[in-house]
Parts: sequence; structure tokens; C-alpha cells
Amino acid sequence: MTDSDLTKISQVQLVYRRKIKANDRPKIRKSEDAFALFRENWNDLTINLFEEFKVMLIDRNNRCMGISTIAMGGVSGLYVDNKIIFGLALKARACNLILAHNHPSGNLTPSKADIRLTEHICKAGELLDINVLDHIILTDEGYVSFSKEGLIL
Repeated sequence: MTDSDLTKISQVQLVYRRKIKANDRPKIRKSEDAFALFRENWNDLTINLFEEFKVMLIDRNNRCMGISTIAMGGVSGLYVDNKIIFGLALKARACNLILAHNHPSGNLTPSKADIRLTEHICKAGELLDINVLDHIILTDEGYVSFSKEGLIL
């Protein structure tokens, strides 16, 4: 293989840029803490307009490493790709995840599709030793926690 052949391939890098020291990150003790952080980082102008799916990356000390938007959809749905969720989690060295999405309708009841998606993500996480601690559905007026409702074991 020549040097010119090496330039014909894509370069992949593993980089994580920490902006906040580990001990200064917000600690997640309960679903209310996670909801407050998600809500603070959700756009007030779009929460009632279209669905978004976000993931909170959690370190082994239950501190929030960051929040990332995984998908944006329409009024009544979106597509969530597990490869993106877990690629992000692995890249950041996250040990745990908290999932969240909004319901523009204002209805906090998890749909069958919401429950299936959560189960699917939890199973994928088990294979990678990354725990899904909760899935929060939020609106501009409140939230529901899958963990509190017994939908995540």
C-alpha cells in the first residue's frame, strides 16, 4: 500500500472535549433533577411544535456529562437511531443514559411505540454495559418518568 492509497480513506477520531470539571457537573439524584435539566435545555419556541428526542449522558457518579439532540421529527412522531445514541455514549465514556422526548400535544401518556422504543434501547444498552436509567416524556407543563411508572426495570 502506498502513501497515496492511505489518503483515499476516511479518518476516524475519538475526541471528547470536557468543558466542566467532573465534580462541577450537575448530579442526577431523581427524575425531577433530570427533568429540570432537560427542560432548561429545551427550546420554548418548539416544545409545542414538533417532537424532539434527546439523551442525557451520565457518568458513573450520576453526574450529567451533557445533553444531545438525537432526532427531530414532526407533530406526532420521529425516528430514533440506536447507533447514534450509543455511538455518542461510547465516545463520551458515559456509563448511564437518560432519554427524553416531548409530546407537542401536551399528552403525557406514553404510547405503545414509546414503550417499545425504550425497551429496545434498554436491551441495546445491556449489551454495551450502558444503563438506561429513565425515559422522560415532557411538555411545557410537566413530565412523566418511565422509571417512576415502573416501565424501566
